[in-house]
Amino acid sequence: MAAHITFLPNNKTVQVNPGTTVLGAAAKAKVHIRTRCGGKAACLMCKVIVQSGTGLTAPNPSERMKLGSSDEGSGFRLACQAKILGDVTVTIPEDPLKAAIRKQLEKQQEEDW
Repeated sequence: MAAHITFLPNNKTVQVNPGTTVLGAAAKAKVHIRTRCGGKAACLMCKVIVQSGTGLTAPNPSERMKLGSSDEGSGFRLACQAKILGDVTVTIPEDPLKAAIRKQLEKQQEEDW
């Protein structure tokens, strides 16, 4: 039975086989999730936020250790470790560099008015 995952803010949905990682599903959907470690739960760049659905595996010990109790309780998961079992919706947080640039541009526009 296939599972569906929706990526926000891109609003892209893709059908995958159960057991596919969120990172693998993102690649299939052509949605970019930052990563540097090749899916080894080392860089923590691939954090996503679970918005709805319970279609992910429970965090494994490595993911729990990396996320810590504060991120785990707030819906954060590592896309390289979380495997899809059923339908789920996740949000990909804005890239920190892009966020900083966007804030600077907004500030500049406010000053120009």
